[in-house]
Amino acid sequence: MNKGMKKILAPFASLRLTVVLFAVAMVLILVGTVAQKYEGNWEVVNRYFHSLWLMMPIGIAGIKIPFVGGYTLCILMLVNLIAAHAVRFKLNWKRAGILLTHAGLILLLAGELVTGLFAVEWQMTIMEGESADYAVDIRQVELAVVDPSPQKHDNVVIVPQSVLASHEEQAEGTGGKSGGRAGPIQSELLPFDIRVVNWMSNAEIFGPMGAPPQLWQNNPATRGMGKSAVAREVSRVTGVEGGRVDAPAVYLNLTHEGQDMGTWLVPLHGIGMGDPRQPVIINGKTYLLELRFTRDYKPYTVHLIDFRHDKFVGTEKPKNFSSEVRMVDPSRNANFVALISMNHPLRHGGETFYQHQFLRGDIGTVLQVVRNPGWLMPYIACSLVSLGLIVHFGVMLKKFVSRTRR
Repeated sequence: MNKGMKKILAPFASLRLTVVLFAVAMVLILVGTVAQKYEGNWEVVNRYFHSLWLMMPIGIAGIKIPFVGGYTLCILMLVNLIAAHAVRFKLNWKRAGILLTHAGLILLLAGELVTGLFAVEWQMTIMEGESADYAVDIRQVELAVVDPSPQKHDNVVIVPQSVLASHEEQAEGTGGKSGGRAGPIQSELLPFDIRVVNWMSNAEIFGPMGAPPQLWQNNPATRGMGKSAVAREVSRVTGVEGGRVDAPAVYLNLTHEGQDMGTWLVPLHGIGMGDPRQPVIINGKTYLLELRFTRDYKPYTVHLIDFRHDKFVGTEKPKNFSSEVRMVDPSRNANFVALISMNHPLRHGGETFYQHQFLRGDIGTVLQVVRNPGWLMPYIACSLVSLGLIVHFGVMLKKFVSRTRR
């Protein structure tokens, strides 16, 4: 490398920059870890670690300062490491251990970027003896408008959570927030227009006897579940309360060709009694309205043959969780039986199935379905770092032995 290029890269190869970047990383990790006590885990991950920059609170009168995000930090560390090799290190066998170790570190940082950008996770719930051909994202919901009239299938129109939240309007007495888009949600695929009266990221549902009087007085619902239940927005789940997740709810006003069809309360999974889908009748035709976790339909079907929840004899301490499943995937001409247990996932079609949870009463299983194109990169990176350290130790040991003999 010529002197001019080395002069340009020298500031990026500085050891001082390395120390500063590690110090900044420690601050980011500390603040992000503390933030998980007050915010959702995934919200913290996206804001602090899967971002280029953020406005970081410093705890003094709500003051926030700009700060680098995890992506920016990873990129700067990669530049610093590569520049250091270009400027200072020479390619020879004596430095093979250092080169392998640093190559492993570079691959580890690159793997985190790939995982953050492209990895996705779902959950698949299957009752014993039944099957499933879709997984759900428990961090996002969708409004499903279902037309069940076809004999062999349902016609479903989906309104994503982002659209519901962005179209929320200010409605007096409902607790709605301003700042949403004006006007209803309209589409030629929808049988009616939808106005979002009040979107709640996490809600508590009350029946007729349990709701505070003021909540009933301000209840905007005139149709459906909202006539016997009322919703109140509560703080979002932070992720440190065990297996709890957010349970959103929304108040919607529906209109068809200018005719008001009432205001409906649509909570996640209904109110826990019977079918959560609410019938909406238009010109004698019935549509079903439901708020559910976002679904991702798969080209395969997973059949749960048997779920095992073994315990140590004489105790309630779990010994083993396992799901015996049959994978049927016509797109890959696959039809086989596999056992998914706590430490033995199933890999198929670029996705990994982990034994995640189980249904109460051991009547079914909950599998975690992960697609991560960079899942091998940390393993390779750690192997390179280990090999590099061993090689470097061997080189230094040989050098030490040679000196001792002299």
